[in-house]
Amino acid sequence: MAAVVAEPAAVFGCRPRVGGGVCFVGEREVLHAAGAGCARLHTEHGRQTFLPGREKSRGVQALAVSPDRRFLAVSETAAEEPALTVYELAAGQPPRRRRALAAAELPAREAAVSLAFSPDCRHLAAATGPPEVLLAYWLWDKRRLVAAARLQAPGGGCQVSFSPQDNARICITGNGFFKLFKYSEGTLKQTNLQKGKPQNYLCHAWLSEEEVICGTDTGKLMLFENGELCWQTSVEYRKPPKKQEGGTTTKEYERYSEVSCKLVSEDNGSQQDSVPQISAVAAYSKGFACSCSPGVVLLFEKTEEKEVYKESQEIWLPQDLFTTEPKQSRGQDITCICFSPSEETMVVNTNKNQLYMFTMPSTDLMKEKSSHFAYLHFPLHSASITGLDICIRRPIVATCSLDRSVRIWNYKANTLELYKEFQEEAHTVSLHPTGLFCLVGFSDKLRFLSLLYEDMHVFKEFAVRKCEECSFSNGGHLFAAVNGNVIQIYSSTTFENTNNLKGHSGKIRAVKWSADDTKFASCDTHGAVYEWNLLTGKRETECVFKSCIYSSIALSSDAKIIFAVGSDQTLKEISESSIQHEVPAFDVDYTAVAVSHSGNMVFVGTSLGTIRAMKYPLPLRRDFNEYQAHAGAVTKMSVTNDDQFLLTASEDGSILIWKVYDKEGGTLKREKEVEYAEEVLIMRSDIEEKSQAMLDLQIRVKELQTENDYQLRLKDMNYNEKIKELKDTFTQEIGSLKTKHQILQAEKEKQELQHQSQLSELMNKQAKEMQALESDSNQKLLMENEKYQELQVKSQRMQEEYEKQLHNLEESKSRTVEELTVYYEEKLNEKSVLLEEAEEDIRQQFQAHEEIRKQIEEDEDREILDIKIKYERRLVEEKESNLQLKGEIGVMNKRLGSLQKELKERNSDIEEMKLEQQNLQDIIKSLEKDIVALKTEIEERANTIQDKEKHIYDLKKKNQELEKFKFVLDHKIEQFKKQIGSCENDIKMRNEQIHEMEGELERFQKDSTHLKLNITQLQQKLKATDNTMHRERQKKQNMEALIKRFKMDLHNCVGFIQDYKKLKYGIRELYTKYVQQLDMVETEELDVDLQKEYTRQREYLERNLAALKKKVVKDQEVHQAAYMRIMQENVSLIKEINDLRQELKAAYTQVHDLQSALRLTKKKQAIQEPAPSSELLSSPAVLRLNAQKENEKIIEMQQLEIQYLRDQIKEKGQSLAVQPLLDGMLPKLNLERSHKTQQQ
Repeated sequence: MAAVVAEPAAVFGCRPRVGGGVCFVGEREVLHAAGAGCARLHTEHGRQTFLPGREKSRGVQALAVSPDRRFLAVSETAAEEPALTVYELAAGQPPRRRRALAAAELPAREAAVSLAFSPDCRHLAAATGPPEVLLAYWLWDKRRLVAAARLQAPGGGCQVSFSPQDNARICITGNGFFKLFKYSEGTLKQTNLQKGKPQNYLCHAWLSEEEVICGTDTGKLMLFENGELCWQTSVEYRKPPKKQEGGTTTKEYERYSEVSCKLVSEDNGSQQDSVPQISAVAAYSKGFACSCSPGVVLLFEKTEEKEVYKESQEIWLPQDLFTTEPKQSRGQDITCICFSPSEETMVVNTNKNQLYMFTMPSTDLMKEKSSHFAYLHFPLHSASITGLDICIRRPIVATCSLDRSVRIWNYKANTLELYKEFQEEAHTVSLHPTGLFCLVGFSDKLRFLSLLYEDMHVFKEFAVRKCEECSFSNGGHLFAAVNGNVIQIYSSTTFENTNNLKGHSGKIRAVKWSADDTKFASCDTHGAVYEWNLLTGKRETECVFKSCIYSSIALSSDAKIIFAVGSDQTLKEISESSIQHEVPAFDVDYTAVAVSHSGNMVFVGTSLGTIRAMKYPLPLRRDFNEYQAHAGAVTKMSVTNDDQFLLTASEDGSILIWKVYDKEGGTLKREKEVEYAEEVLIMRSDIEEKSQAMLDLQIRVKELQTENDYQLRLKDMNYNEKIKELKDTFTQEIGSLKTKHQILQAEKEKQELQHQSQLSELMNKQAKEMQALESDSNQKLLMENEKYQELQVKSQRMQEEYEKQLHNLEESKSRTVEELTVYYEEKLNEKSVLLEEAEEDIRQQFQAHEEIRKQIEEDEDREILDIKIKYERRLVEEKESNLQLKGEIGVMNKRLGSLQKELKERNSDIEEMKLEQQNLQDIIKSLEKDIVALKTEIEERANTIQDKEKHIYDLKKKNQELEKFKFVLDHKIEQFKKQIGSCENDIKMRNEQIHEMEGELERFQKDSTHLKLNITQLQQKLKATDNTMHRERQKKQNMEALIKRFKMDLHNCVGFIQDYKKLKYGIRELYTKYVQQLDMVETEELDVDLQKEYTRQREYLERNLAALKKKVVKDQEVHQAAYMRIMQENVSLIKEINDLRQELKAAYTQVHDLQSALRLTKKKQAIQEPAPSSELLSSPAVLRLNAQKENEKIIEMQQLEIQYLRDQIKEKGQSLAVQPLLDGMLPKLNLERSHKTQQQ
């Protein structure tokens, strides 16, 4: 066998939709379905015990506890077959299996959905689910099915129960039936006739021996007496109260708030408003409790009026303050209600795996119209758990689920420490080794959370969508997040992406860090297991097995061995890029794996929800311990750092904490004992709020103390006056009572004398009577003695006579016996002869009988063969006809189905055509509008085209005129180039002068800053000395005033020298007033050194701050001056540009004059030479065109240069305004670049 065993220590989970899912097994003990078994919880101590189900159990279907709380019946499905088990519940001991009914002994092939014990606890009723409901009546102690009945139901659930005082009376309800059965003569006989329209009865409860209350899916409560309807009422749909009561939850669970659920918001208008449902009902001594709407339980009490039962109280599930939609927690359907044996506590179970409790009010005075539930234990997960991680430095574990919540559990104390719900589903979670932070992968992002004292704060978000795996390193300085098929490594301090591990082709399912954080292992759905070196960011080893979809991996403590599980139903031991060993799973899938830190144990979770503990090295045979744990596949599992606990999570939303032991029963111990940290995080705002609240409360306490003191004084005054009045009255009454007492004492003495005289007389009379009685009794005794002697003589005579008679009778008896023996011997001989004759006759008759029997058997065989042949022929004929009819029915059904499909298709086509028609009409209308708009646009564009053509014609004319300036502008450009060369030399000289001046400026600035720092230090020292001198003077004045007050008080005290009490009181007041104050002054003097050190540090920091501020101001002034100087230079450059523009204008005018002169000359030449040749005309036109192009290029270059200068001025101005230079250096003008552009 395996060397280590695991024992369940705690379970956090609840299985919904279980018949009788919650029940009390004691006054303070609650039993509910959890995982693949049942959990037993003590409501006060929180102690838990887990009762596992049978082998291959898929979860509990129904529970029932006997009326005397001694037996528990459990219905479950094990290995696809129903099973029914009865346990014996003993106080202080684990439940013991008493009887187990296997599938072969059960009449149905489905598990029972409802169970009930009879009042004498000997019989058990079980009912299976629809459509064919089977009601079975068992004598469970002897495993004998006494009776059974079958019912037909269209769907829904059913419930069965016994009458509280009759063992043979059973009630069963469901969809469309309410039946009462009575067991008699070996069968179950129905005793009621169902009248009226059938209802869907969801639940029922016995109120007395004859009354049954039933709830329907339409919100009706029906009371039946002996099967006849005698009272009925409809319950309205209830909406939660607008105001949430402050004190609904206990202080212990206040910070957890209530359970969160994904339900439709009430404000949006729920579809259930119109149809309330009675989902659960339970009876108690005053009446019954029922749930008619989500999140509420109504209490009904019996009345003597016409209404048999009247609503007395409503109890609501409280709001969830830690969810995104607090009102939704009240939308849970309550599926089960139960009361404790003393009816002090009520517990309910909801369809979202939650358990609530309510303490029933002891009197009607304490009862409120609307109350609220509290948690029975903790808020539990209501969906599949997708992530689980354990902290190293604290005994906590984090879980996340598809119910959008993240929870922090303490596995040592078995408590829930933190809980918060988010808007997105959580897929993975990882705890930082310190336990102060955690990573949670949501559908939209990966979030880095700070775990505060009472909340979870989102500190950082990463754009990693659908991150299904993340993990902190063992040192906590790094964390890994899976983004698709890439593993991203981030720093936990800077949050930078330090490395990306690429190489997986499939979806990554699990990641693990080595103990020293130098290696990293991962697996994917394409059968690849990689080991990475984080120092190089490359793969070290790989093992690919493509036919396997890996789901989980685990690393040994030395990171040399990788354990992997997947879809091929084996546990693989991988080392050095190869599979070293495989352990088969025996027809189940392994879904999770974990290795102890000591390396001696391997734990594996299966798809059936079981846990297997194996010894390392891995066994070759089936050598492991298997434990029934969960009702769904195990999703995550992990071993604590000290190898003391194993934690498992499942798809059914349950978490199990296992205590790990060795084979001898002792816990596994490590070399070093783990010391857990206790620090927590808290926000500064929370501390400030709490400190402010404490201050307010302290002020309030002081105010209340003063008020109470004043009221106490007033009460003392009043009570003193009353005491005086009562004292006077009582003294008067005491005086009157004393006089009465004296009178009564005298009367008592007189009566005592009278009684003594009467007593003496009575004693004398009694003595005389006693003497007379003694003499009479002596005479009677003598007479009786004589009579006794006479009777004794008579008895002796009678005895002698009787002895003689007895002797005579014995002699006669012996004679008669001898005679009778002779007579009967003769008769015996005669009878023996007759017997022999009778035996011969019997032999003859027996032979005849055998012949007759053979003939009869032959005749019967012939008749049976004939009948058999006849009925076989009939059976064949009937089968043939049935087959023909079935074929015809199948053909008709197919035709009907095809016709229905055609009808649906035609209807859908018609609807689509109508929609298309509407769409086309809309399109036509929109196109008509577009046509009108396009026509108007065409007209507008035609007009604009005409305008542009005119503008082009004008521009052509202008171009012709500009061609004439070509030659003149070329000449001017050459002159400007010469001027630019001389200007550049001047600029170089000025730049050198600027550099020299900047160096001088730096020296002056350093000297001035040093001098200013010295001045500020001296000023601050002077201020400090002034402050100390002022404090000393103030201290002196205070001491003088104190001495004066002390002298005055001492003088006043001396006045009481004759009265020692007042003197003593005065001296005490002096002591408390002055000596304690002096002590306080001394303590203040002790703290002076600390104060001085604080002031010195503060002065030093203030001096540095002042120096830095002055330096900043000075730098700003220097940069302002530099900025002004640059602006002046820019202004001068702009002036030069304007001068150049004026010169250009003058040149343009000169060119115009020259063109006019040229025209005149041309006209003259044209007059003189009327027919010039074509060659002469073409050459000047070409020259003019080239000149025009050159002019345009020159203008464009100048415009670009001007724009570049403007941009440079803007940039320099912005840099000076936003980022002032601290070193005092002015920015350099990029004159070289401007010069190059000018040259181009």
